[in-house]
Amino acid sequence: MNEITNNTTRDIILDVTEKLIYKSGIAATGMDLLVKTAGVSRKSIYRYFANKEELTVAALRRRDLRWMRWYTSEVGKADTPADRLLNLFTVLNAWFASEGFRGCAFINTSGETGDPQDPVRLLAKEHKQKLLDYVCELCAEFGADDPQTLARQLLILIDGAITVALVMGDHSAADNAQCVARKLLDL
Repeated sequence: MNEITNNTTRDIILDVTEKLIYKSGIAATGMDLLVKTAGVSRKSIYRYFANKEELTVAALRRRDLRWMRWYTSEVGKADTPADRLLNLFTVLNAWFASEGFRGCAFINTSGETGDPQDPVRLLAKEHKQKLLDYVCELCAEFGADDPQTLARQLLILIDGAITVALVMGDHSAADNAQCVARKLLDL
């Protein structure tokens, strides 16, 4: 197998792992499938990652960073604090309609783990905390009396919309969540 550089090989492994896990889940993503799809040897995978769990967490960590960067950038394009809060849902709507939408990778993978201390579940919790913190910042900019409470309510709407869009195939879930958000924001 032709491996150009260590970083390139590692990135390929992480990219393929993320795509396969997002498409089919952790349990369905076996090492043989990873080797075949990434076009690298099993030895190459184990050179970078001690086991499948470590590889899974690394791939999901990269997804967390990329998704949060994308989401905050898109939401932040709105002009006013109120518009940014509503844009939380407009951006979701575009994501739901995108090719390959499979819901939230962190909700999906944490559902595969039974142990609340599992590294995948802890990473999912960390991701949701980052999202909550971001929404709380937006609520503070908006001038909410209690930004933390409002952010928690909006996070439920965000995750509920994502789940309904995936499970029900209802891409209007973000629009419906935005209507509820308007009521919470008194807009």
